Amino acid sequence: MLNMTWEFKLEPTAEQIAEIERILTVCRNVWNFALAERKDWLSSRKSPVNACAISREYIIPTDAPFPNYVKQAKALTKAKKQVPELASVNAQVLQQTLRKLEVAWESWRLKRSGLPRFKNQARMRSFVFPQMLKNCLSSEGIKLPQLGFVKVRWSREIPELFQVKQSRVVRRASGYFVLLSLQADIDIPDVPAHGHPIGIDVGIEYFLSTSDREQVKRPRFFNKLHRKLKLLQRRLKKKQKGSSNSLELQRKIGRVHQRIADTRKDWHFKLAHHLCDHAGMIFVEDLDFRGLAKGMLGKHVLDAGLGQFVNQILPWVCWKRDVYYGKVDPRRTSQECPDCGVEVRKDLSVRIHHCHNCGSIKPRDVAAGQVICTRGQRGVENACGVEAAGAGVTRSSWLAVKQEIFGVTQRLSLRTH
Repeated sequence: MLNMTWEFKLEPTAEQIAEIERILTVCRNVWNFALAERKDWLSSRKSPVNACAISREYIIPTDAPFPNYVKQAKALTKAKKQVPELASVNAQVLQQTLRKLEVAWESWRLKRSGLPRFKNQARMRSFVFPQMLKNCLSSEGIKLPQLGFVKVRWSREIPELFQVKQSRVVRRASGYFVLLSLQADIDIPDVPAHGHPIGIDVGIEYFLSTSDREQVKRPRFFNKLHRKLKLLQRRLKKKQKGSSNSLELQRKIGRVHQRIADTRKDWHFKLAHHLCDHAGMIFVEDLDFRGLAKGMLGKHVLDAGLGQFVNQILPWVCWKRDVYYGKVDPRRTSQECPDCGVEVRKDLSVRIHHCHNCGSIKPRDVAAGQVICTRGQRGVENACGVEAAGAGVTRSSWLAVKQEIFGVTQRLSLRTH
């Protein structure tokens, strides 16, 4: 089963925009009420019986169960009979809001992320229609539940073998978008290991350094528009909160942030295609970029978008361009000589790799990229039991299947990025 998500821009009418905003408001109210219910239940279990707070305390019976998704969904069904505003919104949309809160709460409980927060008007930006009609697409737009027919800018053609399973309507600074989840009843094998291997070491000084001695400087996306952003935020501070001028400035600031994000994403896609032009296999380090973003250089890590490039964009482009993508153990890649394998200790201030055993001298990041490349090839050989060069037996069948599916849209999708 092949699942993909494609994004298109909507061109809604004024009535449809008002309906989208109303749905977002109802979803925000449901989210905040359900989150408050969960936090109240949690607060009632914090204090001992003989040590209640003087000012106030959450008194909930000890036998009251935790308000999880199932119980809150049942309570929502009963509340729709009493609150007409809830009944005016698609039931599945509100259920998906509760389901999303359940996922965020479980992620916090397992210590994978922070505690879910209450949402204001700016933070609730999307809602989901989990079921779509079979013939909901046309050449001019899409038919969405409760919104009716909405015009769409089709930037690429959707193949006939794909079915639209669900849609997510998203509000951004530049307009409204729809994310279509497409599904095709076909199994596509993973890209086999073949061709020329490249190891990539990412960093702050150089965005990436390859095992082929190519080094790409880190572009500073945020710095180019930092002055404009600073002036707008300074003007926003002097405006009355909630006024029309304040809201207009917030929209301008949002458009600047989106321009920064779009510029970064476009550069990432072009760099990923450049790497795939010269490689058959690409290996990267299996790093946790969330920890790096919390350190002293967090602003530079987030500005570079290392996690977005390594974990999202590069794997997708490799899969689309028939390039094998793999991750290796990141431990001590910069402390090992790529030529002789001897450990060469050096701290972060040392930017040149100099091996006293074999006399190898090269940039530190390039040496790390070569170590990553070697580790990746060893992993492929151990997994396949054969050499990487001989692993392309199924490549012809893989290309035939992929050409059958993406032959119509391959040029369009490459041109979009």
